[in-house]
Amino acid sequence: MHYLLFYDVVPDYLERRAQYRQAHLELARAAQERGELLLGGALADPADRVVLLFHGDSPAVAEKFVKQDPYVINGLVTAWKIRAWTIVAGAGVEPPQPPLLEED
Repeated sequence: MHYLLFYDVVPDYLERRAQYRQAHLELARAAQERGELLLGGALADPADRVVLLFHGDSPAVAEKFVKQDPYVINGLVTAWKIRAWTIVAGAGVEPPQPPLLEED
């Protein structure tokens, strides 16, 4: 299964993240090396949210990340939410993509 982790961040997130960025990126890279984190980054214009895509058997993989993330621990994240994401098209989709609907 795939899970999207959404962070809402403080208004001055870009300015405040510098001192925690190295530790945050180390956490992200470790999760990526384990095959848990597939993609992650901040939304732009405005930089008010962060989205991370996880792969795992349950949302616990994303929850574990949240509990260790310096951005969360140090108050840069004002709220977070995990949502299961059913992917039906794209690279690496498993199970295989569903058949297209036939026109009558």
